[in-house]
Amino acid sequence: MRSLAAAVSFLTRLPVGRLVSFDAADVARSAGWFPLVGLLVGAICAGAAFLLRGHLPVALLAVILIAMDALLTGALHFDGLADTADGFGGGKDRDDVLRIMRDHAIGSYGGTALVLLVGFKAAAYATLLGGDRWPAAVLLTPAVGRWSILLLTAALPYARKTASVVSEMSKGALVWGTLILAAAIAASRLWSAGAAAATAVMVSACFGLYCRRRIGGITGDTLGANVQLCECAALVAFLWTGGR
Repeated sequence: MRSLAAAVSFLTRLPVGRLVSFDAADVARSAGWFPLVGLLVGAICAGAAFLLRGHLPVALLAVILIAMDALLTGALHFDGLADTADGFGGGKDRDDVLRIMRDHAIGSYGGTALVLLVGFKAAAYATLLGGDRWPAAVLLTPAVGRWSILLLTAALPYARKTASVVSEMSKGALVWGTLILAAAIAASRLWSAGAAAATAVMVSACFGLYCRRRIGGITGDTLGANVQLCECAALVAFLWTGGR
């Protein structure tokens, strides 16, 4: 399963790349597996929550889950959110936005976005962990987030002129990724899981249109930002529906 291994290596810091080497083409072909990688991240976090819940306050456990997500993924999507916030917040035109996104330094917009993100997720996870239907939310939220990558890559062009892994991802990946996510949602037997996926579609549509207007398409940073936005929306869906 070379393509699955490539997806794991690209989206996480799990040491798969030490066993097999991958190039950009392998990563692009692996996009359909992204939701499954999200399920893997969710499963690791859910396992930790199962072991620690009851021994730690839910607020502290919520922060631990966010830290685990960052460690498992190398804070990949956190960085994308910060760069996107800085670019859209401080950029005057398309070229200026893209230039700012390339800057590795985090500005005031990016810093604020990260603080709000961590605070939002911590509050959401703490509330969910206080109930009895938290496993589905912890497991499926990362999968919904990674699925959103496929939604935008299938609908929008790559905004930069240079080649990228993002620009090489095929629209067919959305079909395979959707089947994986749909199977996970069906297995959960919770309509809140379907609601979480529906919110991701709405958020991706709105954010995608905004990206199209501002920079003419998507970049790796905007995809990472959308992952975080969709995860927040999914958590809201689980909270709103009571996890049913």
